[in-house]
Amino acid sequence: MPLKEFAERRNILHRKSDPQTVLRHALTDVQIGKHAIVSSFGAESVVLLHMAAQIAKNTPVIFLDTEMLFPETLRYQHDVASALGLTDIRVISPDRTAVLTEDVDGLLHQADTDACCNLRKTRPLEQALQGFEGWVTGRKQYHGGQRARLPLFEKDGRRIKVNPLVHWDATQLREYIAVHDLPRHPLVAKGYPSVGCMPCTTRIGDHEPARAGRWRDSVKTECGIHRAAPQRAAPDVAAR
Repeated sequence: MPLKEFAERRNILHRKSDPQTVLRHALTDVQIGKHAIVSSFGAESVVLLHMAAQIAKNTPVIFLDTEMLFPETLRYQHDVASALGLTDIRVISPDRTAVLTEDVDGLLHQADTDACCNLRKTRPLEQALQGFEGWVTGRKQYHGGQRARLPLFEKDGRRIKVNPLVHWDATQLREYIAVHDLPRHPLVAKGYPSVGCMPCTTRIGDHEPARAGRWRDSVKTECGIHRAAPQRAAPDVAAR
């Protein structure tokens, strides 16, 4: 079955499912194949990771260490993995030769943020996903931009990509974290509701969207590991 049709059928099947059900399906369905979770260990990441830990603590989790992350993120990654008992965290770094060739002084982000993301995230992730038929992300529609019409399941090149939390909003995420007493990223309390690399992440104002601090004063809104989301009709909220 073509991947696009497969994804559309899964979207129909899970149109009323909760995130835990969608995630369990993604991680256990032999028709989908082997999946990994790709996590930034950012502000909201602990929700999806906690759900995964309830299903299988040995779920492969790919963490892209761009070598430009906040020290708080690196500590948080270690703390969350330990707290949840996740046993297969794969810390992926950019290719050393490529970095020395393309960004030896670490200033590429000042000249070309897309090239920097490609070097430090897109290419390393593609390499890390070799051997997987799909991957799971923590993206949500409430983030806006190209994420506003995200489906639960989508075709991503030759893989299936699954977004179990796509219909959840900030309130639901906070409530889940509170109910399960999950560790919060330390930068959230300092005004960073969305956390990326240090050079391209700033605090946000009181009335700004959560991702306003990412690539501020730029038209860029995504790092590049996610292709543009398919344009489709918004889901029927009443049906969920």
